[in-house]
Formats: sequence, C-alpha cells, structure tokens
Amino acid sequence: MRRLFIKLFAASLALSFCAWAQDGQGGGRGRRGPVPTGPTPKTADGHPDFTGYWRDDGNANPHGNIGKDLPGFKLPFTKAGEAAHSYNVEHTVDPESLCLPGGIPREDAGDGSFQLVQNGPDTVFLYQYGTFRVVPTDGRKHSEDPDPTYFGEEIGSWDGDTFVIDSIAFKDTKTWADENADPHSDALHTIERWTRPDAGHLHLELTIDDPKFYTQPIHFQRTWVASPGQHTREQACSENNIDVSAGHLGFGPGPIRADGTRGYDNPAPLPPPVSKTNPAKTILPPGFH
Repeated sequence: MRRLFIKLFAASLALSFCAWAQDGQGGGRGRRGPVPTGPTPKTADGHPDFTGYWRDDGNANPHGNIGKDLPGFKLPFTKAGEAAHSYNVEHTVDPESLCLPGGIPREDAGDGSFQLVQNGPDTVFLYQYGTFRVVPTDGRKHSEDPDPTYFGEEIGSWDGDTFVIDSIAFKDTKTWADENADPHSDALHTIERWTRPDAGHLHLELTIDDPKFYTQPIHFQRTWVASPGQHTREQACSENNIDVSAGHLGFGPGPIRADGTRGYDNPAPLPPPVSKTNPAKTILPPGFH
C-alpha cells in the first residue's frame, strides 16, 4: 500500500509540474499562444497602454546578460568593477536564490515573464516570487537623499509615446546586475525607455551608467510579446526552500558558456516526460519497502 501511495504521489507531482510549466510560470517559457496583432492600445489620456502580461520573445540572447549587445559579451569594467565581479563569483550566493529581489537591471535582462498595470499616475510591474515595483508619473523629482533599494528610486515620465523611467539610489550589496554575477555599485543610474509599437510587442532601450564599476555606459535592448489571459501568479520563494535552509547553494553563477549564457556546455540529458507510454516510475533506496 505504501509503495502504491508513493507511485501515485510521484505521478501526481510530475503532472502538476507539467501543468505549472504549460501555464506560463516555468521561468516565463510556458504556453505560447498567438501574438496579438493590431494597433497600439491607448489609455484615456492618449498615452500608449502597456497593461498586460508580457513574455520573452526568445531573441534576447544570451538571456540574463547585460553585456549581450557588446562584442564578445565583454563588459567595460573599471578596476573596482573587475574586483567586485571577482568577489561576486568567489564569495556570494546568487541573491535571487536567497529569495531577494532581482532589482534593476537584472529583471530587465532575465527571461521571466511579468505583468504590467498602468493606472493613472502609477505604473506597476509585477514579477514572479511576489516582487513588484511602482513607478510614479506625477511629475515629482528625485529625492535629495533617497534610501537605497533593489529597484532604486524610480521616476516615470512621458517623452511622446515613450515611457521613460529614471532610477537612482540602488543597493550595492546582496544584489547582482544580471544572472552572471556582474556587479553594480551605489552609483548606478539607469534610464529605461519603454515603447509599445503595436498590440503585441513591448520594447525596451536600457542605459546602464555606473562610473564606479564600468568605464562607459552599457546599452541594452530587447522585446517582449503580449500573452493575453495570463497573470502573475502567487509564488512563495522561501516556503520549503531546502536549498537555502540546508546550505546547498554555492558561490557565484556557476559556469558561463562561450555564448554568454549561464550553464554547462554538455548537461546530462533529462528523462523523457511522463506519458501513457512512459508512466512515472519510483526508484526506492535499498532496504526501503
């Protein structure tokens, strides 16, 4: 009876994971419906309406790398920036693995989906793991001495049909600029220029200016596509997170492939998915009945 229960549980777990991935929550690469067509929707005040659920268009390669548009993906580090990168690789655990917010520019560079809600004087970005940011567009200016945060102090404005987000005052510890452990300092200043050229696409032109760690500004651009009917769903990163509580996580991002992405060149193949012809199998440890 116990063996039957374990087999049923394993099968249920596998099917649940497949359903979760197909629903668009598996790192933003789930179900792919048709991309909407037509003109850019407008809000009541005449600005482009960015409201919707947006997923990676598959072309922002290498994903998670702020240097993706640079020759050889080589970032223009200062000496301090090179030292900070080495420290991240050798002495820090990926902050997102510890359930800390990804912040900017990392959320812009990653492959996760997000939801955008445009509501009057505020524009809200809703990310996975319960992370969010609220961008005011009420004409305010930056504070004289803002408190550092993961997303910085963000001020929104309109430049014609382009939504501009000017951000300063970022945390400089327990945060990576991207998935490859590239660093940023407390001098980071980002300018995001968001446009929606039609109903189905959302485009970003990002400038990363950090004179402490980079000898020149970094320019990054990418596009997302609309995914109607999808929403950011509740995810509790810290719940039953054995990797964190049991100390399974190592320092740095792990290996970086020649194409600028994070991972192994020749990973072990995954087992085939569960199906009627390939039912779930449970392998019990020796002596377990």
